[in-house]
This record gives sequence, structure tokens and C-alpha cells, in this order.
Amino acid sequence: AKLWKQCYGVDMAIISNEKYDIRALKEKARRLLNMESDTLSDDEARSLIEDMILDDEALSHLTFDELSAVVRRIFLAVRCGMDVLQPLVDDPKVNEIMVNGKDDVFIEKDGSVVKTDISFDTTEELEEVIRRIASSVNREINELNPIVDARLADGSRVNAVYRNIALNGPTLTIRKFAEKGFSMDDMIRLGTITQECADILEVLVRDGYNCFISGGTSSGKTTFLNVLAGSIPPEERLIVIEDSAELRIDHSENIVRMECRNANAAGKGEIGMDALIRTSLRMRPDRIIVGEVRGREVMDMINAMNTGHSGSLSTGHGNSVEGMLRRLESMFLSAAEFPIEAIRAQIAEGIDIMIHLGRLAGGERKVLEVAEIYPDGLGVIRTNKLFSYSASGGLTRTENRLRSREKLKLRGDEDIDI
Repeated sequence: AKLWKQCYGVDMAIISNEKYDIRALKEKARRLLNMESDTLSDDEARSLIEDMILDDEALSHLTFDELSAVVRRIFLAVRCGMDVLQPLVDDPKVNEIMVNGKDDVFIEKDGSVVKTDISFDTTEELEEVIRRIASSVNREINELNPIVDARLADGSRVNAVYRNIALNGPTLTIRKFAEKGFSMDDMIRLGTITQECADILEVLVRDGYNCFISGGTSSGKTTFLNVLAGSIPPEERLIVIEDSAELRIDHSENIVRMECRNANAAGKGEIGMDALIRTSLRMRPDRIIVGEVRGREVMDMINAMNTGHSGSLSTGHGNSVEGMLRRLESMFLSAAEFPIEAIRAQIAEGIDIMIHLGRLAGGERKVLEVAEIYPDGLGVIRTNKLFSYSASGGLTRTENRLRSREKLKLRGDEDIDI
């Protein structure tokens, strides 16, 4: 209710559910707008809704403020499609919207997750919003297909789960992305990384070291990958592969973007990340950027890193550098029954630098560790820690120095202190 007052100048809390039938008004408004024209402007549509509300004798007992709130709500529901969530979608400070059934709506704002005072009147209204979102991106959600993952036109990532498998009601999660991408200077200003570490990572990415970013959910992996990609020389050809397109790499003209495709209602047409990685090898890439690896595609990604595509980048979910390496081993094993020593050798030879991000208790996102990865020749992956984070000292450089310096020499940067 406070958000409605703040964003739209009307207070939804002044209206009780007994004063009007919101579902009937929405249906009436939809029929009215469909009868008039599909090319109505927003102002014309709002004017028609206002006239409809004012002409309704059943609403004559409402005050002016109440009528204004009803008009706004009906307009958002039938014109914008997000219903009561629209003020959250419009708020640039809200990073994520989490709907756990019709009564519980949470948001992440300024690094903290809080419960809002917004709710849907009925479960059917929430389901209607979910279906509308799915249909807008040519997806389908129903009891036979109860899960949908999609990307909206503005780049926001959406996940929805139908109520037949979500016990507390339909679930909707919207992860929004800023209109303006972050830069490394922004990361330094926010305290995510130090200037010294940023300078070193910029050199490593520019000179073609394969980097892998690990971290937990909402630790900023995708954002940081996007920032690191800004250090890639603009003349290089990039192939970007993602499950749902989120990266905004715009400094290179020679770029190919590919996105995975889910199967249709008949179970046909699925295109997985592993297939996209394999086909990217035939597209003359200088670098391959994989948004996030979650399964069998790890084998194809590591093979790509080991076949001359220096400077490739990717991300994955992990609790630490060592934990991420163990996860990569497990995912590799799910794709091929190779000896574990051979898998570890492939991983250690493919990935040069591992960067681990974390989200602290206060919501701050930090680079917690930067480590060089190398094989020891005995089937064990070794790590050479270059930067480490502590609560007292922040992100500080260790006494270790980069072991593998061949790529620095090729670029004439062998004298840089890394």
C-alpha cells in the first residue's frame, strides 16, 4: 500500500475487498478496450476505464481517492499485465521480486530482502499474471507444464511454478536488471573489488587467461562476468552462450549471441547449452563466453578452453574455489565416464583463474578470493591464491605470484607484477 502511494499518489489500503468486485471490473475493462481498438494509446485506455468506473452505479459510494485507486489498479491489470506488482517492476531500486502465493510478496531492495504489504485478491489473479508473462514470450504454463523459465523484453529473468506443485500457491520470481550496466569503476566504488585486484584481472582477461567466476545465488556472478568481458579487446570475435540471455556486452561489434531453447509442449525442439558450445567451435571464435554451467555442458566448455580459445569466461554456483572445482568434477562425470585423474587434468589445464564472489550478511557483494588453477602432474588440481578476503582487512593480495606467465609474455606484459 505504501508503494502504491509513493509511486502513483493513490493508496490501495483505503479500499476493502467488500467495496467492489475487482475481477468483474477487470473483465469488463478488457471487453471494453477490445471493443474499441487494439491501437489505443495508454492515455486513451485510461480515459475509457475512468468513464467506465464513473458510470458504474455500484461504485457510486466510493470516495474520489478510492475511485482513483480503482482506476489505476484496473489500468495496470489490463494494460500493463503485472497487476499489483507493477509498482515493484517500475521501481529501479528493486532488484528481485518474489511472489510466494497470492498473499506473500517479497522484494530485494538495497541489498536486503523484505516483505511488502502488496497481495493479490485471489490465486486466479496471480495465475493470470503468470500466464500473461509466459504467453508474452511464447511459453506455456499449466498443470501439464507447471514450470516456466523465460526472459522478458527488458532482460529481466522470470521463473514461475504452477500451484499444482507449489504447495503454498503459484510462485513467481522476477530478477530485474539495471538499464545501465555496471563498470569496473562501479565495482570499485561499491567496494566489491579493490583497485589493485581490478587492475590485475583486467590484464589477465585482456591477455587471454581463461577465467571462471564462482559464487552462491545472487552473489553477482553474471554482473561481474559482464564487467570482466569489458576488458576483452574490441577487435576479437566473441561467441556468447546463455541459458537465458542476460549479458550486455556491447563494446565488440564482432559478436554472436546464442540462447538455449526449451522443448515445446510436445517435448520437441530443445536446444541445450552443450549443443550451442559445440557448434560455437565451428564459428571461428576468438573467445567463448558461457553464461553459467550447471551440468553436462561443463565437458564441452572445458574442451573449448583446451582447444585454443584462450580468454574464455564462464560462471557456476559454488561455495568456494575448492567447492566449485569439486562441482565441476561432478558435472564432468555426469557427461563422461573418464578417470577422475583425467578429468582433473582437463579442468586444471582449461581454467587458469578462478574468481569467487560472495554476498555478506549485510547484502554487500564482494570478491572473496582470486586463485590461479594448475595441475601438479599427479591427478590433483592445485590452487595458487593471489587475493583473499577477510572481515578485518578486506580483499588483500597474498605473497604468491602468478606461476603461468606464458600468455603475459605473448602480449608483452611479462614485466607486470602479478
